[in-house]
Amino acid sequence: MTTNSNPPIKRIMRPFQDFLATETSGGILLIISTIAALILANTGLSEFYTHLWHTEFTIGFGEYALTYDLHHWINDGLMVIFFFVVGLEIKRELLVGELSSVKKASLPIAAALGGMLVPAILYTIFNYGGEGASGWGVPMATDIAFVIGVLALLGSRVPVSIKIFVTALAIADDIGAVLVIAFFYTSEISLTALGIGAGFIVLLILANKLGVRNLLVYTILGVGLWLAFLKSGVHATIAGVLLAFTIPAVSRINTKEFLSSGRTLLDDFENAGEEGPNVLTNEDRQGHVQTLEKNCERILSPLQRFEHGLNPWVSFLIVPIFALANAGVEIGGGIVDSLLNPISIGIIIGLFIGKQAGIFLFTWLAIKTGLSSKPEGVNWRMIYGAAILGGIGFTMSLFVTNLAFTDHILIDHAKVGILTASLISGIIGYIVLYMGKNKA
Repeated sequence: MTTNSNPPIKRIMRPFQDFLATETSGGILLIISTIAALILANTGLSEFYTHLWHTEFTIGFGEYALTYDLHHWINDGLMVIFFFVVGLEIKRELLVGELSSVKKASLPIAAALGGMLVPAILYTIFNYGGEGASGWGVPMATDIAFVIGVLALLGSRVPVSIKIFVTALAIADDIGAVLVIAFFYTSEISLTALGIGAGFIVLLILANKLGVRNLLVYTILGVGLWLAFLKSGVHATIAGVLLAFTIPAVSRINTKEFLSSGRTLLDDFENAGEEGPNVLTNEDRQGHVQTLEKNCERILSPLQRFEHGLNPWVSFLIVPIFALANAGVEIGGGIVDSLLNPISIGIIIGLFIGKQAGIFLFTWLAIKTGLSSKPEGVNWRMIYGAAILGGIGFTMSLFVTNLAFTDHILIDHAKVGILTASLISGIIGYIVLYMGKNKA
């Protein structure tokens, strides 16, 4: 029996696998979903598009059933997974990444702080005391997927250090966004539900301390935590972030044990029989392979396993579905009115002007005061270009919009502002960075 090294399914799937492996693919799907949402909202399918997201679904039975429309399930259900992955990224960066020490973290945190404060202030100037006053959190966020996608398109024209800086900045920005959602965009608080949620957090921490590494245990307890927060008044997505911080970041075996055991297992595998096309007829080799597989799982911490397993689902399914459900806005004849509305103006000024001014100014101050050092191989023009890209608010901005406003007209004004500012920031930021190499 011989194996087919290149079966038909492999040849069919390779183009799709190559696409999904690229850094820009998540951003491309996000753009496609956004365009699809705009088309659906502005054609004869607009009624279908609107009614689709208001279709109700029930999960459970009797007194233990949850009934919400599809839009709610996406924003308060699927997006919990998005925030869980955000929380895992934040925890990883705090432990071993660019936020793991004061020296490393000072620059991206300073940049993120400026990129949140200045946009919020500018937005408030245009909307103070008006019907859009509650939307000050909308222009505070940066969409990491889009920004990384733009940087990937630039390739070698931007150094790795600027990509690391922007990624760390966006993660610090996410911390700020999570705190804003938790403290400022909540409804009436149910202390009973919060108490139940606290109980689940205690159980999760206890599981961590006892050395539990089974992902199913954390998944079940995480679902309980989500349900408690869903009924608490604190936005359910915060449960995703809190869950992430309870996930163990330590592996069962260290690298020395993994290497030693792996070499022994491979030697035993080699000595267990003749070379052949497969191991179906050799039980000893099957056992060695299964043990090696277990060791590969044990060397990865639950945090890494969750992040690695969920990242594709978030990038290629959850975020595109969120965009499809939330980016649709009727452009029509009211586009001019929307662009001239204080909400839209505040978001455009906040994201495009406020983000670049806040990020660049606070970065400059951190470096000039000696609090931080400029990333290696990066000039001020590159930092300015990265600051402009920070104005791509998209995913998180759309999410906060749904928390800040209940009137669909105000939501549409905000969407127009977000889409406009993100488009301008992406194009101008790309041009500045493309032309910025070898310039001071």
